[in-house]
Amino acid sequence: MVVDTHCHTSLYWFEPVEVLLDVMSRNGVDKAVLTQFFGVYDNSYLVDCMKRFPGRFSVIGLVDVNDPNALGHLESLHHQGVEGIRFNSAMRSPGSDPIAVWRKAEALGMIASVMGSVESYAAAEFENIIKELPNLKVVIEHLGGVGANWGPGRSDNVIPIETYQAVLKLAKYPNTYMKIPGLGEFCARPLPFQPPHPFAEVHPLIEMAVDAFGAERLMWGSDFPPVANREGYGNALNLPRERLQARSQQEVDWVFGKTADNMWKFGK
Repeated sequence: MVVDTHCHTSLYWFEPVEVLLDVMSRNGVDKAVLTQFFGVYDNSYLVDCMKRFPGRFSVIGLVDVNDPNALGHLESLHHQGVEGIRFNSAMRSPGSDPIAVWRKAEALGMIASVMGSVESYAAAEFENIIKELPNLKVVIEHLGGVGANWGPGRSDNVIPIETYQAVLKLAKYPNTYMKIPGLGEFCARPLPFQPPHPFAEVHPLIEMAVDAFGAERLMWGSDFPPVANREGYGNALNLPRERLQARSQQEVDWVFGKTADNMWKFGK
């Protein structure tokens, strides 16, 4: 069982779901979590995909926290079978309760999938939300911000290891989880290219995450389809899996399928 916990799909941006299904089929991926991208508050296409392909998809939706009816929109998504809600780590609501939407997600039993920079994840303000909402499952995206937010193209080409280690300390809270991406999110493509290994230097960031969280609280996410502009879908799955071969097969199975299959219902 292989589960991809971070895929984007749309009729108007990126690719339609049929393209994702083809890529999943060619790479032996059984299920995926459709993750809404920021700025899109109409989640109807993702819900439709989930219903058209029962058992294949779960959905992480998005609501505008500045909307006066944000809590109502979140409850509506929950009633439609949406299991997760996406936040930015610094996302707050106006009014007397800045974490009202986070709090509502906890009350509904939804999962918070959180995008952010490595610095924002390491901030005390984010940790305080985790502490205040102990029954809210919080999934930290993109390897704690050293993934997509700190990948190739960064100006200083230095991974902030100490800040990343501070993010990993959030593993002490049992309601925290982390998404593991492909290596292309934090490794630069070497020039000239030297096949068959597309990366000359790989920092042990994934291994550090396994040591901190344990395999049972980690889950793989491809970042489809932006991953096509990096190493490609198959490499994003196979190269991290190869790096974890020194671990037990049981740990590999948790990271690449069992953690996600236990967390998300996929219509069950």
